[in-house]
Amino acid sequence: MVQKADKIWFDGQLVPWDEAQVHVLTHTLHYGVGVFEGIRCYTCTDGGSAVFRLEEHVERLFLSAKINEMVIPFTQDQISQAIIETLKANKLAEGYIRPLCFIGAGIMGVYPGENPIQTIIATWPWGAYLGDEALEKGIRVKTSTFARHHVNVMMTKAKTCGNYVNSVLAKREAIADGYDEALMLDTDGYVSEATGENIFIIRGGVIKTPSLGSILGGITRESLIILAEDLGYTVVEDRFTRDELYSADEAFFSGTAAEVTPIREVDRRTIGAGRRGPVTKALQDAYFKVLRGENPKYGKWLARYTI
Repeated sequence: MVQKADKIWFDGQLVPWDEAQVHVLTHTLHYGVGVFEGIRCYTCTDGGSAVFRLEEHVERLFLSAKINEMVIPFTQDQISQAIIETLKANKLAEGYIRPLCFIGAGIMGVYPGENPIQTIIATWPWGAYLGDEALEKGIRVKTSTFARHHVNVMMTKAKTCGNYVNSVLAKREAIADGYDEALMLDTDGYVSEATGENIFIIRGGVIKTPSLGSILGGITRESLIILAEDLGYTVVEDRFTRDELYSADEAFFSGTAAEVTPIREVDRRTIGAGRRGPVTKALQDAYFKVLRGENPKYGKWLARYTI
């Protein structure tokens, strides 16, 4: 359950959580054309707080809106400032941030006409997305019967609300079958991504992740590629198949919510030793040091604030 905060930023105003409401004929509620971001903030070791890669997340929000022909009535700087404002209003030193832009009420039917584009920013405390133990012990994964969107069916580079019906169906299927998460293949049968995470595999010390075809290019994914290369690892971006995943020494998911979550089993096949591997742990450690402000080399990735 989402833990209620005091305020939600709604079209330029901080309003009480329970008053952030929309009409039942809101266009996005019916047709799914809205865009959003998932962002995290962390408490740093110096006692302050920081939003991880705020600028990049807000930029992607606006690019998603452009792809969907939505004009957000605020600037990127205004949204970035509003995110910090909302965190401070809710006295949230660490947690999750959800900006959402959607088409409001007015015309009904597929064509939204001149319906207003509305924006909210919600924040709340949130721990490990796939469970506290998952970061150490790893999770069990099932290949979904649902394929990831084809690039000419949906706009796969946008975080569009309606795209995630695909993810909801795959996640429900995986949970019903006793797994923690679903792995989705592209329409050619190659490994794509999970319901809300990118995937990496490691074999012989080489790290591999799907190239930017049908997948959403995650900001955490990009960060981990940079960190891995800085640590001296070779990172390859290329297609790979399920059997290559089954044969991997290690595998993990990445994402704002999932952070760096090891995969211990896929389709009843144990991955490597069946627990978090050394490369995954090295990347986890490096990633969390950045998030906590312990590596000044990546200080530009942190938008600092104090409560």
